[in-house]
Amino acid sequence: MEAYSSFARVYDLFMDNVPYEEWSQYLIGLLREYGIYDGLVLDLGCGTGKMTRLLARAGYDMIGVDNSEDMLEIARDGSSSCDMDEKEKTPDTFVENQSADILYLLQDMREFELFGTVRAIVSICDSMNYILEEEDLRQVFGLVNNYLDPRGIFIFDLNTVYKYRELLGETTISENREEGSFIWDNFFDEEENINEYDLTLFIREEGDLYRKYEEVHYQRAYELKTIKRLLTEAGLEFVAAYDAFTKEPVRDDSERIYVIAREHGK
Repeated sequence: MEAYSSFARVYDLFMDNVPYEEWSQYLIGLLREYGIYDGLVLDLGCGTGKMTRLLARAGYDMIGVDNSEDMLEIARDGSSSCDMDEKEKTPDTFVENQSADILYLLQDMREFELFGTVRAIVSICDSMNYILEEEDLRQVFGLVNNYLDPRGIFIFDLNTVYKYRELLGETTISENREEGSFIWDNFFDEEENINEYDLTLFIREEGDLYRKYEEVHYQRAYELKTIKRLLTEAGLEFVAAYDAFTKEPVRDDSERIYVIAREHGK
């Protein structure tokens, strides 16, 4: 769970190929399919808040939870993470984006607390893959069930075993830009279903000075049958699973899937 410290500063820069607008339309479509057109929605693992702001713009009253203070600084300011200026650190457990009326909470999703229930909870960009132990993921699902309104909806995505094994595997990815560059060395342990990527960053600070940072990230691949079992054990009702950005069933070669669950009898 300890990730995105240095990377937070250039996260949006290197994620500019992610079509957040299109992703948000898909997500909003799913929410509306289950009758959620407005009201309180929690973005769990909100990062720099891009999706949180898009959902707020669509009329939802948003709360964002993330365990990275650096990411929340960017979310709070509504600024791009490629901005290299240092922001004043916030020691509080939460910060509020006044301009967008979004409440951001600095919390670990395995232990998150809200002031009340919400109509829906969403979590995208494989945040759930960062939960490495089944027991912890069951704990997250249990908290989700606890903080959802009766019959509230939970929507999240996951990278699949297929993606980690067949597409990422043991590969090296790199990108070089004027504002910064990165080298991503990826390793996938098929026995443990743990994906490790060692990230080396070179972030521009002043003039031609680039400072080097190193981070290690871990994610776990979960089979859909495991997700269904953990949802049920946590008290949630499994509703559907789709090949990402479609209404088609999950395939053996799906790279990302969306899972929909519902609050059930807490």
